[in-house]
Amino acid sequence: MGDKQNRRNETANSFEFNSDGKNNFSEKVSFIWNIADLLRGTYKRSDYGKIILPLTVLRRLDQVLDDTREEVQSAYRKYKGQLKSVALDMKLQKVAGHSFYNTSNFNFEKLLGDQDNLSANLLNFVDGFSPNARDIMYKFDIKKHINKLAEKDLLYVVFKEFCIPEKIDLHPDRVSNIEMGYIFEELIRRFSEQSNETAGEHFTPREVIKLMVNLLFVEDKDVLQKKGLVRTLYDPACGTGGMLSVAEEYLHRLNPNVQLSLYGQELNDEAFAICKSDMIIKGHNPENIAQGNTFSNDHFPDRTFDYMLCNPPFGVDWRNVQDSVEREHKELGFSGRFGAGTPRINDGSLLFLQHMLSKMKSEQQGTRLAIVFNGSPLFTGGAGSSESEIRKWIIENDWLEAIIALPEQLFYNTGIFTYVWVLTNRKSDERKGKVQLINAIDYYEKMKKSLGNKRNYITDGQILEITTIYHKFEESKESKIFDNEDFGYYEITVDQPMRLNFQFSEERIKRLWDETTFTNLVEQKKSEKAKDEGRKKQELILKALHEIGEKHPEVLKDSESAIQLIEKKFDEIELDIKDRMAKVVWGAIAEHDETAPIIKKPNGKPLADKESRDTERVPLKEDIKEYFDREVKPYVEDAWISKERTRIGYEVPLTRYFYQFKELRSLNEIDREIKEMEKEILLQLEKV
Repeated sequence: MGDKQNRRNETANSFEFNSDGKNNFSEKVSFIWNIADLLRGTYKRSDYGKIILPLTVLRRLDQVLDDTREEVQSAYRKYKGQLKSVALDMKLQKVAGHSFYNTSNFNFEKLLGDQDNLSANLLNFVDGFSPNARDIMYKFDIKKHINKLAEKDLLYVVFKEFCIPEKIDLHPDRVSNIEMGYIFEELIRRFSEQSNETAGEHFTPREVIKLMVNLLFVEDKDVLQKKGLVRTLYDPACGTGGMLSVAEEYLHRLNPNVQLSLYGQELNDEAFAICKSDMIIKGHNPENIAQGNTFSNDHFPDRTFDYMLCNPPFGVDWRNVQDSVEREHKELGFSGRFGAGTPRINDGSLLFLQHMLSKMKSEQQGTRLAIVFNGSPLFTGGAGSSESEIRKWIIENDWLEAIIALPEQLFYNTGIFTYVWVLTNRKSDERKGKVQLINAIDYYEKMKKSLGNKRNYITDGQILEITTIYHKFEESKESKIFDNEDFGYYEITVDQPMRLNFQFSEERIKRLWDETTFTNLVEQKKSEKAKDEGRKKQELILKALHEIGEKHPEVLKDSESAIQLIEKKFDEIELDIKDRMAKVVWGAIAEHDETAPIIKKPNGKPLADKESRDTERVPLKEDIKEYFDREVKPYVEDAWISKERTRIGYEVPLTRYFYQFKELRSLNEIDREIKEMEKEILLQLEKV
């Protein structure tokens, strides 16, 4: 056991992140941020980011191409008339040494040197990019912004700021890809705050990503260090690509020769453009980054992946794609992505998870994924609800490996507690049939300065601690291990026999006016003639009941007698009422009475009293009858279980499992504190 423990500690230690570069980007961010002040008075503050972000991306792309610019232009002139567009594109990519290029005769320095023609030349420069990079700039709607800046005499003023080498040198030799990611994300966060947008919808705090990546890869350390390794990673809500970038950095630290193909899909234009620009700069296939709604337009329908990461928007409303999602659910079932169910319309979190699970490789190859949620997917929805059915499907398939509760106030757009779910279809033998819950809510440090709702952060050391707890897979104060069945329960319906008394009193007859079936005799009618007929029927019913009450003012405990009185009276006045109205009349004059005899069906079985109907949750591991005999029968002797209503539900009440009782203060202590407060108040009053 000791050797095994040591190996686990060594494995976890090898997954600590180095945060080099993160501390060197603040000056560049501040400089770029201050450029936005030049737009004051002409643009709304909420629009600053629409100008500054694309120019930042453009500056980065320009400097990435510096080293091979002349060779590309020469090759373009040479092969333009000889090769078809696809072949020419591949040739120029090879010459550029990147998956993109620019064939124009400009760079930022040349553009700045011709102030009078800056607008036209800059548009020419944008059009000179390869189709994949040009698509990025078009997503920013950069042509419109260039024209407006020129019209307002701001283009040169703003553009020259991006050409100051000592302030905004973004060449990859000076600014790494990971640092560029920090710059983009910090700028987006600041601009999002200016426009009251939700910054957290676009990216995830880096320490949360690091933790998720640790949890995703730590179990595969030995495999990931093999030579010739080829792996795929997918994020269905990739934002600016932070998760993809951190995962790639992580794997390359572990194995510099690993070949990792990154895939992602993003809805937001600006976030998509930044992510795609980051991918082409790193040499990834830009076609692997798609734009669109993941639910209604899956750009990778036939692909499966080795690893997946995601931070979907919390509580995302999916009403705008409801028809598409529900159609796939009904028509394709488990052959599609949403076979287990469709959750409530105001929270699509479990749709994202189902989408990811549909992209797992076969069990022989296997897939691991990590996704961060708020608390809702843990427990929302009772037995039989879509949420419960989705949890049931996941847990009974033995895909849920662990859930880690994170500290509050980690995210920029919310202060709530969040949870990382780790799922896989290739659990280790010791994890099969088990789920590990980790309480990491106390693993944080306070930030010196808040960023939106983000007031806390997890240190690299704490990331390592949490990863180690997870990798050890042992019971401890922070870690609890459960069987899959521990999260399941039977929801049984407990019925009691109906016992009623009846009285044709004024008070009870008046209850009819609270019943829509009775009032609709008039209110639902359109013509005056129909309304008059309805009023007459109401009057006849009321009159009949009052006449019965005059002859029989007593409380009746025999239901048959009450029914016979009603039927006889209605026959006398030739009043025909349908079953629904008969039930309404019956209900108005009836009241629950424990001393009354049990009302039975024609087959002799007791009629269930819906008013006293209750439900009980029985742990899945327990026998229902034994539970009922122990917990219900001693208190309600004539109750029974309506077996046809029994359902199985699943939930993960993580907070309950880690709850620690805090002993209440003694009365003496409270009394002593009150007396001290009274003394302080009296002293203050004496000073007045």
